[in-house]
Amino acid sequence: MNQFDFHKKGGITVQTAHIFPVIKKWLYSEKDIFLREIVSNACDAVTKLRRLASLGQYDGGDEIYRVDVTLDKDAKTLTVSDNGIGMTAEELDRYICQIALSGALEFVEKYEGENNNNGIIGHFGLGFYSSFMVSERVEVITKSYTDSPAVHWNCNAEGEFETTTGMRESHGTTVVMHICEEEAAYLEQEKIEEILEKYCAFMPVEIYFSVENDGDKKDAEDAPAPINDTTPLWLKNPSDCTEEEYKEFYHKVFHDWRDPLFWIHVNADYPLNFRGILYFPRITNEFESIEGQVKLYYNQVFVADNIKEVIPEYLLMLKGVLDCPELPLNVSRSYLQNNTYVSRVATHITKKVADKLNSLCNIAREEYEKVWNDIRTFVEYACMRDRKFYDRVKDSLLLELTDGSFMTTADYLEAAKEKHENTVYYTSDKAAQAQYIAMFSAEGIRIAVCQKPLDAQFLSTLEVYDSTVKYLRIDADIASALKQNGDADIKEELVALFKKVSDNEELKVEFASLKDAGIPALITLSEQSRRMDEMLKLYAMNGMDMGMSSYPQQITLTLNLASPLISKLETMAGERQEIMAASLWGLAKLSQKKLSAEELQKFLADSYSVLELL
Repeated sequence: MNQFDFHKKGGITVQTAHIFPVIKKWLYSEKDIFLREIVSNACDAVTKLRRLASLGQYDGGDEIYRVDVTLDKDAKTLTVSDNGIGMTAEELDRYICQIALSGALEFVEKYEGENNNNGIIGHFGLGFYSSFMVSERVEVITKSYTDSPAVHWNCNAEGEFETTTGMRESHGTTVVMHICEEEAAYLEQEKIEEILEKYCAFMPVEIYFSVENDGDKKDAEDAPAPINDTTPLWLKNPSDCTEEEYKEFYHKVFHDWRDPLFWIHVNADYPLNFRGILYFPRITNEFESIEGQVKLYYNQVFVADNIKEVIPEYLLMLKGVLDCPELPLNVSRSYLQNNTYVSRVATHITKKVADKLNSLCNIAREEYEKVWNDIRTFVEYACMRDRKFYDRVKDSLLLELTDGSFMTTADYLEAAKEKHENTVYYTSDKAAQAQYIAMFSAEGIRIAVCQKPLDAQFLSTLEVYDSTVKYLRIDADIASALKQNGDADIKEELVALFKKVSDNEELKVEFASLKDAGIPALITLSEQSRRMDEMLKLYAMNGMDMGMSSYPQQITLTLNLASPLISKLETMAGERQEIMAASLWGLAKLSQKKLSAEELQKFLADSYSVLELL
């Protein structure tokens, strides 16, 4: 046998003196979590005792359960005490003196079997040791509900402990943390209140906070109200919640004085098993930050803010709470990114949001129209990011019209099929394009308002999703929309005239007889050309060179044969005709875009020449 061949089995030994410094520095990335862990353990102790009572193994009578958090700055202690199940000396040795042996897990296996929805928070056994992140010494005084003698456990930051007989009359556990000098911030009342509000606001057992030696300490019977809500709104059935309760909950949790637009109460059963309330916040203006805030809870214990993996990124403007007992209490970002349960939760939330939009559109249309402009950007972005989401809500997408009314795209196309089948006409600037709006309105064509920054990209996306529907801005390709009485005769003399005054031999000139005779001429840019132009400008703003700065714009001049000015122009000749045509060309450009300095100077000169003719 080779002298180096050997075979040995055994268990890894952890030396307390080495593991405690690691716990103290690295157990949690945020030290504040230590208080959440200790209070969670206290709530677990109460939950266990309640469960035993429900199984007939303990008679608690009318006992009122509670957790007390007490700060004593003079003694430099922070104490958490409960009147829960307590521990015997043997249990304390097993659960406290042996790292990572979880009492909660053992209790679940003994009394709950496969039932994971038991409300017991701790499953890992490390939470208690977080107390050493801020403490130089920790004491545990505990007495079991079985009436076994009380036990006192005293341990320093090096892991050296002593267990003696304790002085406690009633069942429960008290954890006294002697805060070390470098963590003195945890002896400030405001700091502890902040942590309790953040992590413990909805824990399932009433929690009371008091300060010793502050000169205002009251007797127990005069104690203030609990700092937490043991039955948060998301645990109730939606049918049992009022509108005021939803709003009050929103104001309390998110500190937003504005009422939310609407909300979605999620109550997913097996196999997802999670609850929550999601709010669409009210945005004052489109330039306001639209980053939402979704708080993740585990059996009513706060885990983290803004968990982007649980909410699809295109719905991150939502505010809300999600209670997911299927997730561990302490989760990493990588765990969430690769967890199938999380992805299924995100999919379910997307479906619930789509269902809510469809419900509002079909059942509460008036309310839906009132909030549409507030949620429009959110919905458009979601549709662009997720084709499945679009497919779910496409019949609930609204078009705002220039008269302030709203229509779905399907309703718009149905109403306009005789005039412009499968085409939606829109304005991107009601003020700048007022002339075009008046012209279309005179022809009985309704105009959608699409002037938000995201609208142009959204319309392009819609055309990809459904190529049978076209979206044209009202200053693009209008001749075909407005010439309902057949094509007018081409007047070659006028075509040549305007090519000359525009100094553009490639200018496309069309003719129409419009009902609005007050508009003699107008310039249009094809939808494709205009979108390409806008895209190039956008890339240029971002410092990108697309190599297409000279992209040819397809400009069209439409002359209105119903206009007296065009009729008069035909009767003119020579210089007078050119001056009039140049002025009309300048006015058409002015109504279509902002003139350059050179163009404005020429337009003014032509206008003065017209005045001289008069």
